[in-house]
Amino acid sequence: MMKALIVCLLLLSNPLWAACPDWPTSRAELELSALAQQLAAWDDAYHRQGQSPVADELYDQASANLEHWRSCFPAIGPALENPLSTSSGPLPHPIAHTGLRKLPNERTAARWIASRADLWIQPKVDGVAVSLVYRQGQLQQLVSRGDGRSGQDWTARARQLPAIPQQLSSPLDLVLQGELYWRLPAHIQHQAGSLGARSKVAGLLARQTLTTEEAAGIGLFVWDWPDGPEQMQERLEQLTALGFADSQRFSRPMSTISEAAHWREHWYNSALPFATDGVVLRQAQRPAAARWQAEPPHWAVAWKYPASQALAVVQAVDFRIGRSGRITPVLRVQPVKLDDRRIEYVSAHSLQRWQTLDIRPGDQVVIRLSGLTIPTLDSVLWRTQQRAALQVPDAATFHALSCWRATTACASQFRARLVWLSGKQGLALPGVGPGTWDKLLRAQYINGLTDWLQLSTEQLSRVPGLGPRSAAVLQQSFNLARQRPPQTWLRALGVPGNVTLDADWDTLAQRSSADWQRQPGIGQRRAAQLQAFFQHPEVQALRAQLREAQIAGF
Repeated sequence: MMKALIVCLLLLSNPLWAACPDWPTSRAELELSALAQQLAAWDDAYHRQGQSPVADELYDQASANLEHWRSCFPAIGPALENPLSTSSGPLPHPIAHTGLRKLPNERTAARWIASRADLWIQPKVDGVAVSLVYRQGQLQQLVSRGDGRSGQDWTARARQLPAIPQQLSSPLDLVLQGELYWRLPAHIQHQAGSLGARSKVAGLLARQTLTTEEAAGIGLFVWDWPDGPEQMQERLEQLTALGFADSQRFSRPMSTISEAAHWREHWYNSALPFATDGVVLRQAQRPAAARWQAEPPHWAVAWKYPASQALAVVQAVDFRIGRSGRITPVLRVQPVKLDDRRIEYVSAHSLQRWQTLDIRPGDQVVIRLSGLTIPTLDSVLWRTQQRAALQVPDAATFHALSCWRATTACASQFRARLVWLSGKQGLALPGVGPGTWDKLLRAQYINGLTDWLQLSTEQLSRVPGLGPRSAAVLQQSFNLARQRPPQTWLRALGVPGNVTLDADWDTLAQRSSADWQRQPGIGQRRAAQLQAFFQHPEVQALRAQLREAQIAGF
């Protein structure tokens, strides 16, 4: 029931799951089974082996994805297994480890806070959870979290760790729950991330021996004393007196969402001695420890830091061809939100990278924000089992001198030529952008790069989406093109390089490669490109059109 609630909250916080996959039964069985197996493998690596093969936020999204698919195909697919099913151990916990439900956003955090009193907030330390058992003030056991009910006996390791008091200042019988973490002095989570801190600790605890330096690198943060004093302030003060001062140092009372948000932001951006992945909101009053269960409780929740990456399902791969013939695969993804940005498209950067990653519709890819604004493809987290065939452009077909006309095969590159021509790097025509060219192309008014020079205001007014007033304004912009100097026109047509062209057309067109190399700043490669440009039949045909249109310099 709790797992279903977590998944529902994830679904509501992100529009990723709006539609069910259009799969036949056979494929649905294949896909659900494969993703369930992958999640089980990640669970085993995390909880039993102490490894983190995938970030928590990506695991949560992949898990929610599987649950969504199961809701789409209720008669198909295995139920989600307990993530801790492979991590139990031979030693029972005196008091169960409850785990934490994760709140997806500030709105749900505000609702949780509004319905409770006597609340506290702590950083959510990114480490390895343990139980510490003291008898008459002597450390008797250190038990790994395991499945929350039982875990591994790490008592021998505890004897080597200076952070764990072997003898308390009072001869008490008590059970503490906390986190063993890797010390990261002056660590700022927002800047550095978690740096694999949890895996570092888990790996060290799995060893037979530790060096003195390794043992000193492991710290302890006690986040609960289940049988401790009823009042939180008193619990914290006694923990400090017993030698666990960090509990009081990193616990703050709060009563409103603004206070919670303040401390969450503060710890996210401040220097701390450990890695953190969010904050924990706690209600001071809890049930008796004997009633605790190995499942998320109602008195404590996690509010994690903003996701630094999002998992997106690829819907299609578009191959966009630029003015120079460069092919850029662009992934169309089911919309996701990252740092309040709605993301529907992400570039694969290059045809070569797309081929290396082999991304197909149905794959789940990891997206980050570059410079806090630009969606960037990070990796492929999970591949759909049924690989879709795609029509991939032949890179050898497209280059700087291809696609001067609006053919079907050249639609992308020809459009890019038009956008460049009217843009600030070309003729700088006011109000003429990609949308303008799309209207003219759909109306089939343009076949060549300069056909628009021949269009009248009356013809433009008949283009769907323009009308008389817009047509008149557009005609004024087109008329400005006739006043642009030859140098500007040549840049707009795509002459290679940022070179100074201080001669007339005939002189430029007659230059050999050797002639071009004698010009300042022009090497052998650029010279060959310039010669090929001016001698290309399509470029010569454009020159004839411009001359007929009485454009100066042609």
